[in-house]
Amino acid sequence: MKGKATSFDIAHLTGVSQSTVSRALRGSPLVSEETRQRIKAAADQLNYKVDKNASNLRSQHSGTIALLLFEDPTADDSHINPFFLSMLGSITRACAQRGYDLLISFQQFSYDWHADYADTKKADGIILLGYGDYLAYMDKLQKLAAQGTRTVRWGAVLPDQPDVSIGCDNFQGGHAVAAHFIEQGCRRIAFLGDASSHYPEFFERYRGYVAALREAGLMADATLQVDAAESTEQAGYAAMQTLLERNAPFDAVFAASDLIAIGAMGALTARGIKVPEQVAVAGFDDIPMARFLNPPLTTVLQDTKLAGETLVDNLLRLIRNEPVETSLLPVKLVVRRSSQR
Repeated sequence: MKGKATSFDIAHLTGVSQSTVSRALRGSPLVSEETRQRIKAAADQLNYKVDKNASNLRSQHSGTIALLLFEDPTADDSHINPFFLSMLGSITRACAQRGYDLLISFQQFSYDWHADYADTKKADGIILLGYGDYLAYMDKLQKLAAQGTRTVRWGAVLPDQPDVSIGCDNFQGGHAVAAHFIEQGCRRIAFLGDASSHYPEFFERYRGYVAALREAGLMADATLQVDAAESTEQAGYAAMQTLLERNAPFDAVFAASDLIAIGAMGALTARGIKVPEQVAVAGFDDIPMARFLNPPLTTVLQDTKLAGETLVDNLLRLIRNEPVETSLLPVKLVVRRSSQR
């Protein structure tokens, strides 16, 4: 046979209509298994390849998922929070396993990226990672929801939110860290991280920490909480300096992220304060660097493999117009030497 094989060639070889060939190759339940296998054998014999672009054009699906990353301040040129790097790998693998391409881009607030992806049909749906100030970000989420864009976000699970989100149990993670410090004999436990609705994930970690203190008969001291809205080493270093300048005694520090914890440990070391002998320290996220610090950092593990798969699977359900619910994923406290007194 000269030229590229077509579905009409398969139809001629198998004695069925071209529409039956198309339905069989799409996996339609309207075609019997016997006929499907006969058509597949003929397609293999003719070395027929499905034209994915043409198929997507007919079905009005791009076969692509967009992953939009919020630009984070970083010490290098990546502008990606290290926590999201492992999740990025998980999302990429999950898309490939499910037959979808992945389009990765930064979220640029200088233009309406939400309208761009919906109007140009670049992607069938969008996964959002990171968002900075949640209250400022709400407008984008509401516009996405209003225009019917299929969107799943990694982030805090909140009442009356306009989108579907998948997040970890930040409250339980914060509770586990504070309870661990209390078991170690700590009583003056500081918190470094924004504790407001502007940064709801940090706020949930703070609320869990406060609950654990209360259960132990302890009160959260406002002088031991210092804002660190950005999840960076620099923000952690500056927050720890502020805490030290208050001259309020403390014997443990719960940082709202590993990067903040790393910066805080640097500031403690610069003051000659030993970790964990004088001050126990814990973070949140379990980024790869955490286990290689000196001392290795106690932290809260978020399962990025499960998170990536859940984000992709829930977005695909939305694309298929199936019901999807916002959900929380479990966390696990990983105890290392930085918190062991």
